[in-house]
Amino acid sequence: MDERRTGSAEHPDDRARERHRKLPTSTRARTAVLAFMVAALLVSRDVQGCACGCSVFDVGAGQLMPWDTPSGFSLYFRYSYMNQNQNWEGTSKAPASDNADKEIRTRFYTFGATYQIDRSWAVMAELPVYDRSFTSTDDGTVFGPAGSIYTSNITDLGDFELLALYTGLAPDMSTGFGLGVKLPTGNYTGPVGPLGGAAYDRDTLPGTGSTDYVLSAYHVGGLNKDGSLAYFVHAKFQYAFLTRNAYRPGNELDLAAGVYWTSGSSANSARFVPSFEVIGSLRGRDSGANANPENTGFKRILVAPGLEIRFSKVRLYADVEFPVCQDVNAASSPDAVGTAGQLVASVLFKALISYGF
Repeated sequence: MDERRTGSAEHPDDRARERHRKLPTSTRARTAVLAFMVAALLVSRDVQGCACGCSVFDVGAGQLMPWDTPSGFSLYFRYSYMNQNQNWEGTSKAPASDNADKEIRTRFYTFGATYQIDRSWAVMAELPVYDRSFTSTDDGTVFGPAGSIYTSNITDLGDFELLALYTGLAPDMSTGFGLGVKLPTGNYTGPVGPLGGAAYDRDTLPGTGSTDYVLSAYHVGGLNKDGSLAYFVHAKFQYAFLTRNAYRPGNELDLAAGVYWTSGSSANSARFVPSFEVIGSLRGRDSGANANPENTGFKRILVAPGLEIRFSKVRLYADVEFPVCQDVNAASSPDAVGTAGQLVASVLFKALISYGF
């Protein structure tokens, strides 16, 4: 018998709600997730990466555990946006004149699919498309004379990610681990200007050119008897092990912890699920001859109120993410390497739609 389809006559949201009534799950499962997060944190500190830190959109509410649909198959589309137009050095704003880069405005269009093979295993795949506008200072080799400001636009594929998820640690699938790979399908060379120089730095391109290990973990637990109030933790760690063209992106660890509230169990009406989460990111320095290690790598904390709307086969989710604390690596002065600081965004946006078959 196909374990995934056992009890498939129930509405998918009813099954999810029943899982939450059974929470919390075993102490062993929670301990395993915590051990993973601590280990990833320790590894990420050893190498102090893409300057945008766009993996922050991959963790948190709206995309925690696989959706247990009757067929096991679901598709999703995620839209994310951020405008990095403030120069930071350390823990505070810095003069825009310190940084040769002036603005990185990006729309991310991510297409993904999940297949729940059985109650213990699932596979996930996603491919992002970057629509990016990059404004920087010319060094005299790209568009015009040295010191002039130019803007270059690129719309291209990012790096493809494939993940295998083990969800058999708890009978209710409330705890899981993922192991996967990020492949160098994205553009990592970029456009050149009319004068022949590269318009983009390596850390601002859609692709890194590297092949990365990807590790993830999640846990969902109930906070009251009927499971209407629940908490979650979610983590993702990325480590580049094959690189090219003298550039290695830094390690990145993204952690999310939050709560959400749900009520009702009707299969014929929409359910509204508000959430609130805290997201932490730890990004290592880039390395290699084509990297800028002095001005890459950061630590930051964001808060994100969100809302999910659940229908029988469709789920909609959106949140707004506000940085409340950030510490970015920066050169000691612009004279050291020609630029100092990193561009950060004052707010990030994410919206997700998924369909279960």
